[in-house]
Amino acid sequence: MCLVWRTRRGYAPLVELEVRHLRALCAIADTGSVRKAAVQLGMTQPSLTTQLRRIEATVGGLLFTRGQTGSHPTPLGHSVLSRARPIIAEMAALVTAARDAAVGAGGLRLRIGSIGSRAVTGWLRRIHQRLPDTDTTIHIEVSSNTLLQLLATNQLDVAFVHETAGFPLHVPEGVERRVLIACEPRFVALAAGHPAAARPVLRLAELAGDAWIVDPTADDEATALRRVFTATGLDPRLVHVRDNTTAAELVASGEAVRTAQPTAEPPPGTVIRPLAGDPLSAQLSLASRRGSLPLRELDALYTDLMAAYVDVAGRNPTYRSWLDRNGSPLLPSVGSH
Repeated sequence: MCLVWRTRRGYAPLVELEVRHLRALCAIADTGSVRKAAVQLGMTQPSLTTQLRRIEATVGGLLFTRGQTGSHPTPLGHSVLSRARPIIAEMAALVTAARDAAVGAGGLRLRIGSIGSRAVTGWLRRIHQRLPDTDTTIHIEVSSNTLLQLLATNQLDVAFVHETAGFPLHVPEGVERRVLIACEPRFVALAAGHPAAARPVLRLAELAGDAWIVDPTADDEATALRRVFTATGLDPRLVHVRDNTTAAELVASGEAVRTAQPTAEPPPGTVIRPLAGDPLSAQLSLASRRGSLPLRELDALYTDLMAAYVDVAGRNPTYRSWLDRNGSPLLPSVGSH
């Protein structure tokens, strides 16, 4: 027989709490939003809301208050979360230990996480050359907050992450970051036939009539773009697209424009241009769990990543021009490649 708990909305079936339920609660607490937590967990918001109601029914009280400022843990919520986090960490440690045993006694392993970047291939190549006997794995995520959580729960050793200017990441306790690029500009990708494509630097106002593609799973991408447009008195239409192939085709066809990393290579039929005043930017860093790797190895991983980044920057004429105009400290290194 299924046990139920009566709520003001009707009857909610009780659930047997599992680790995935605890992860959901931590995600809501860390992001401060059921919507953002759903994106991070790869769920829909309604399904996470339903899951939360069933968890609350099981524990017998509200775990979060919901308001215009987001979702905040109640006293009961804080109590549950204080017990949930060690359980999640222990489960992650169990899985890690099991995987290490599967690799074999004495086996060397390096678990890398990263945002999508053209620097990743060169980074891995350098690591493989330096550590040929190490079992190196790579986990790519759109969300840097997700990568930081994987670090905190011992599912990754290091991660290449970015933080959108004005929107700090949720850095878990025990996770440290070493800045790679303090301020990387965000460029814009648009169709080669766009009226503004011939200009070397674009103004936002020139693109106000275009639809802008944003990835709903990317940390604060849409919010940052809205803030920039609001500050300039513009209100373009945002289109949510998670698939990069579809997004690239929409841009090439002239249906929309999108922000782009300055190191990105434009797909066929597309150009990438900087924005005047660089209204959008991000900080790039290498994150690690405190004490997880020897300092010498962290230094080497950082050096490998920086070399890979400088390499792709040096091979991109649009980014090289931006670096030259802005007197970037990267320029001497880029010039040597």
